[in-house]
Amino acid sequence: MRRSAILVVDDFAPWRHFVCLTLQSCPEWEVVGEATDGLGAVEQAEKLQPDLILLDIGLPVLGGIAAAQRIRELSPKSRILFLSANHSWDIAEEALLTGASGYVVKSDATTELLPAIESVLHGKRFLSTRLDGYDLSASSDDQGRHHEAGFYVNDRAFLDDVALFIGAALNIGNSAIVVAIKTHRADLLLALRGYGLDMNGVVAEGRYIALDAVDARSEFMRDGTPDPFLFIKGFGDLIMKARKAAHLLWAEGNTEAAIQTEKLCNQLTERYDVDILCSYFVGHVPGGMDHNIYQRICAEHSAFYSR
Repeated sequence: MRRSAILVVDDFAPWRHFVCLTLQSCPEWEVVGEATDGLGAVEQAEKLQPDLILLDIGLPVLGGIAAAQRIRELSPKSRILFLSANHSWDIAEEALLTGASGYVVKSDATTELLPAIESVLHGKRFLSTRLDGYDLSASSDDQGRHHEAGFYVNDRAFLDDVALFIGAALNIGNSAIVVAIKTHRADLLLALRGYGLDMNGVVAEGRYIALDAVDARSEFMRDGTPDPFLFIKGFGDLIMKARKAAHLLWAEGNTEAAIQTEKLCNQLTERYDVDILCSYFVGHVPGGMDHNIYQRICAEHSAFYSR
C-alpha cells in the first residue's frame, strides 16, 4: 500500500526533528523532505509533489502564508497543514484562506498533530482545539486572488521571486504581463528560459507581454495622481503597467500616489480574475523606506515579504 508523502517545513531544527520522530510511529506516512524557509518549501513542493505539507508561518526568506499561496499553484494536489506557535484567530484565518486544510498550535501538537494529519489526508479540515468557537467553514478554498508585495535589497532576489511567480502561471497555461525597466525585462526573460519555458513560443502565443515601466504612468496619471477611471477602464493593457508605476512613484517621493495606485490594484483583483505581484527596491533608494509608508503599503496587500 502506497505511503503518504509528507514534507516538513520549519526553520527550527529541534522542532523538525520532533515532528519527524512523531511521524515515524505511523508506517503509512513517509517524510520525503524537509525545508528551512518558505522559498525552499516552494521549491521542494514543486519537485516532490507531496501528499501533505506541514508548514510553519514564521519562516525566513518567504513567510509561510505567502509560501502556501505559491505552493497551491505549483503543487495543487498537496494538502497543507499549518503548524504554528501563534494562536491568534486572525493569523489562523489568514493561513486557512490560502486554501490550507488545517491549523495546529504547536503547544498542542503532542495530542493534536497525528489526528490533524489523519483528518487532512482523508480530505477533512482540522482546527486546533485552542481555537474552538471560530467558524472553520468561513475559511474556504475560494479565497479570491492575490495582491502580494515583495521588498527587495537587490536584483537577484527580485528576479528569483518574479520568475517563480510568473513561471508558475505560464506553466499551467495562464498569461502574464510584466512592466519593468529594460534591464529587468531582459534578465527576467533569461530567468524564465532557465525554468525550461519556451519563451519564444509563449510570446508568439500572446501569453507573455513585457512593457516599459516609465511609459506606463502616462496611461493613467493626471496631475501627479492616478485617475481611477483611466486606471480601471484601461485594465487590459494597464494592470501590470500600473503595478510597476506605483513603485516608480514611491521611489520619486510621490508616496501618496503610489498608495492610491495600490488601492486601485485591489479593485482590479476584486473585479477581474488576476493575481498581482508588487516589487519594491528598498536598497535602491537613499534612506530606504519610511516605516509608516512601509506599513501602509503592506496594508494594501494580501501577503508581503522581504528579501
